[in-house]
Amino acid sequence: MGARKKIAAEKRKEARKTQFYAKLNDVPSSPRKMRYVVDMIRGVEVNRALGILRFSTKAASAQVEKVLRSAIANWEQKNERKAEDGELFVTKVFVDCGATLKRMRPAPQGRGYRIRKRSNHVTLFVGTKTND
Repeated sequence: MGARKKIAAEKRKEARKTQFYAKLNDVPSSPRKMRYVVDMIRGVEVNRALGILRFSTKAASAQVEKVLRSAIANWEQKNERKAEDGELFVTKVFVDCGATLKRMRPAPQGRGYRIRKRSNHVTLFVGTKTND
């Protein structure tokens, strides 16, 4: 690795120490379905976001709730204290496409239709309003 790349990598590594996030890889649902759920909690206080996810009828909300709880635990671990009400917010959250499994389904007249079984990666950042 060259000196310039090594310096840039070190800067990114230092910046990550002040950010509090959780990531869930290879969730077996399509990114589009997951983005509907993620859009509901973007910028919301974490206790309210947990309530939204708990009572949502979407199947993906259980996975996002898991990521949110992990991000809150990461914040509490790094700050060595419990999060108070109204202190933590979902600052950034995004969904990226994961691996796509390609399958064939029998179709009429000897043809085959392609089925794409999509997956996604969810990344969720939490922080206080003063840090933003």
